[in-house]
Amino acid sequence: MAVEEEGLRVFQSVKIKIGEAKNIAPYPGPNKMRDCYCTVNLDQEEVFRTKIIEKSLCPFYGEDFYCEIPRSFRHLCFYIFDRDVFRRDSSIGKVAVKKEDLTKYHGKDTWFPLQPVSADSEVQGKVHLELRLSEVITDSGAVCHKLATRVLECQDLPIVNGQCDPYAAVSLLGPSRSEAKKTKVKRKTNNPQFDEVFYFEVTRPLSYTKRQFDVEEEDVDKLALRVDLWNASNLKFGDEFLGGVRVPLKVLGQAGVHDAWYFLQPRDNGSKSVKADELGSLRLNIVYTEDHVFSSERYNPLTELLLHSAHVEPVSASAAHVLGEVCREKQEAAVPLVHLFLHYGKIVPFVSAIASAEVNRTQDPNTIFRGNSLTSKCIDETMKLAGMHYLQVTLKPIIDEICTEHKPCEIDPVKLKESENLETNRENLRQYVDRIFNVITTSGVRCPTVMCDIFFSLRESAATRFQVDQDVRYTAVSSFIFLRFFAPAILSPNLFQLRPHHPDPCTSRTLTLISKTIQTLGSLAKSKSANFKENYMAVFYEYFNEQKYADAVKNFLDLISSSGRWDQKSIETPIMLKEGFMIKRAQGRNRFGMKNFKKRWFRLTNHEFTYHKTKGNAKGEAALCSIPIENILAVERLEEESFKMKNMFQVIQPERALYIQANNCVEARDWIDILTKVSQCNRKRLSTYHPSAYLNGHWLCCKQSVDCAPGCTPCTGGLPANIQLDIDGDRETERIYSLFSTYMSKLVKMQEACGSKSVYDGPEQEEYSSFVIDDPQQTYKTLKQIISAVQTLEQQHAQYKRDKFRKTKYGSQEHPIGDKSFQCYIRQQSESSTYSI
Repeated sequence: MAVEEEGLRVFQSVKIKIGEAKNIAPYPGPNKMRDCYCTVNLDQEEVFRTKIIEKSLCPFYGEDFYCEIPRSFRHLCFYIFDRDVFRRDSSIGKVAVKKEDLTKYHGKDTWFPLQPVSADSEVQGKVHLELRLSEVITDSGAVCHKLATRVLECQDLPIVNGQCDPYAAVSLLGPSRSEAKKTKVKRKTNNPQFDEVFYFEVTRPLSYTKRQFDVEEEDVDKLALRVDLWNASNLKFGDEFLGGVRVPLKVLGQAGVHDAWYFLQPRDNGSKSVKADELGSLRLNIVYTEDHVFSSERYNPLTELLLHSAHVEPVSASAAHVLGEVCREKQEAAVPLVHLFLHYGKIVPFVSAIASAEVNRTQDPNTIFRGNSLTSKCIDETMKLAGMHYLQVTLKPIIDEICTEHKPCEIDPVKLKESENLETNRENLRQYVDRIFNVITTSGVRCPTVMCDIFFSLRESAATRFQVDQDVRYTAVSSFIFLRFFAPAILSPNLFQLRPHHPDPCTSRTLTLISKTIQTLGSLAKSKSANFKENYMAVFYEYFNEQKYADAVKNFLDLISSSGRWDQKSIETPIMLKEGFMIKRAQGRNRFGMKNFKKRWFRLTNHEFTYHKTKGNAKGEAALCSIPIENILAVERLEEESFKMKNMFQVIQPERALYIQANNCVEARDWIDILTKVSQCNRKRLSTYHPSAYLNGHWLCCKQSVDCAPGCTPCTGGLPANIQLDIDGDRETERIYSLFSTYMSKLVKMQEACGSKSVYDGPEQEEYSSFVIDDPQQTYKTLKQIISAVQTLEQQHAQYKRDKFRKTKYGSQEHPIGDKSFQCYIRQQSESSTYSI
């Protein structure tokens, strides 16, 4: 979800690898080991949790997490928790990285020391204050100065123990005074509207005849206003601190008025500081991305240049190929290129063109597509995007079974446990390999059309180039579908959304052995045993040294790389797509029935969306509610004002809407996305919906009184299902522009290389040898167009920053006082611009 600014959309995303923790403080008891897990939080909102690593002070997690960030935030936080024998969780320490500091750690493995977790430091949200200094004439004729403090509202306060009942305490601080006043408590909201005014006497009454109206400057300098937000708690421990601000009265200036938003800050409770590494440390790799996207017309020149790449002769002179040449890693270029070409439906001709060029440069058929080229990275990314559902349908049921059963499958005699039998383990492993091999080789009809079209192109290019080798038409395809698609998914199911977490060591070893065997089966190599360095793997592979396995692989490869495609058959077996606890509102089937909120276990398959009373009930008993996928007419967010609850969405059916609250903003987005995708082909999908609930006889959004009234707002996902819809083309062009801008010096050097090749026919100069330049003149022409388009966009970005700098007010709702990232921005602009705020 993009944050809208004037003429611009801002997208935020973060990719995190949670590596390991070390030297965690031991448990204060005879058993010093801990059972630890790690959470990822946007400020105080948990958006991801690793699995629990038992009995370790140096737990290894090895988990990856990616999300689009749908709201503003101040800190990216990581908490380490310990779960004791009573299943109670206690915090050990945390890592909090300020948003403005994320770029320091971009893409780097970094050890962060754990800091103590204190209630006084767990702060988020902002408060809107208005201060006004005025003269008041008392009944006796004396003059005094009073400060009117108006507490208007707060936003995004933290939810404490599942509730937020906030109030504000306002104090005037000075050398000889500390007056405190409180607002009313606002129940069940973390966005309270207070709008209460408090008066404080700033100066003592003076004689009216003295005509001394001015407040003495030294008195004002000594005074400050303190506003603290508290959560009214019914617990015996007292109210919880939510954050506070201290405003010196000198901000009033000559006008005597100050109106501003403030970020709430933690308070110093005087606790002793903790030495570095005293609580342990956590290894993280954080990649935070922020894309500033203009409207489409600004990107048209660069977009058209990129989309024309498949038709440029030779393709090495195209803009897309040039991007792959100048980027440090081919993966950097492949990701936005694949997204862009998929969005515009031109991925097949582009990949076919660069694949054909690579095949023509390949001398040995045994090395075809084996390098990390732009072609291989683009096909990898295409399979990951277009084939994710295909993977889920094909592999998830058997992968779930393997991870649940924990059957012993170790076949290395050196690693065998005393209680295990080698032959039994081999038989367990053989059965797993046989079942996975069968589900893969019988899944050809479900392979996505875009993947089949690319495989057909690879097959034809390879067969034309190496006409003597009869197997090359198979190995060209198997090097992707087996080596780069199925085998990695089996090896690391969590990276392909087949499992929520990294498997335990025993299961991981089983999956490694299966992945090795499947990879070899799919390779169609002449000598199978030679593919294994380990003797025990060569012995095990004898089970599969039969012609029927090679025939099954070839039939599968023929099917997925054939030019004629037919409609995919419907999948009869329900496939689990997503499940988890959420809170739902009773649907009120009875006109006078209760409409309360209850926690339920939700399950989504490719057939139906259901909820159950508990997680255990979902396995056997009938669902409390079942919604067939064809009955889902729309899935949209529900405005917070409907029930004063965050992270709510609605599943709209023919007769009613089901209102659901997810646990956090990222989870809400994930559920909306996957429900929208599985229901996008429904013929009766709505084009409009009501963004608010139907309460007290009318819709809150449009005030219509008829509960079946047509929607008042266009649906966000009302078009037929297509992978193009899940991609923002302008955002991908912006990312490509950023890459070209980053590697501008290489573009210039490539221009020099073109000039050198045009005028010098001798041996290639070493500094230019890294570039693939088949046609210097055509490549130079493309480079000139790229540089021109990039420079134009650079000027537009610079102009936007100058305009924003001119218009932005520090202390506004968008940039509250205490916004360190905006302060840095102000300093940068003031150093490089003549404009002032």
